[in-house]
Amino acid sequence: MPIGSKKWLIPDMFWPEHTSPGVCVSHEAICLLNLGESDCSADITLYFEDREPMKLRQEHCGARRTRHIRLDRALGEDGEHIPRGTGYAALVECSVPVVVQYTRVDTTQAANSLMTTMAYPAE
Repeated sequence: MPIGSKKWLIPDMFWPEHTSPGVCVSHEAICLLNLGESDCSADITLYFEDREPMKLRQEHCGARRTRHIRLDRALGEDGEHIPRGTGYAALVECSVPVVVQYTRVDTTQAANSLMTTMAYPAE
């Protein structure tokens, strides 16, 4: 039996508008863990309170590999960046079962913070 799910939800995401004062950059990441024997294609759609959804460029994670997707570097299908300073959510749809984790690093203050959580399996 494969480990993981093909569909995942991350309801609380946020990339701060303010820049980081130090060397570490505020960012978010979606981590895919593919324990299976087949490569994974992942489609990520972002949902906002005040604008239409944004579909990111397709990501890939090899068989028996992990892939860390830095959202501050991610681009939409039209080449646009994720907007800063606004809350959003994500739907991660994968071609094979994987495990998904979300991490947020906030370095906008002297007391940096890190938050991580497992995504919600939607099937």
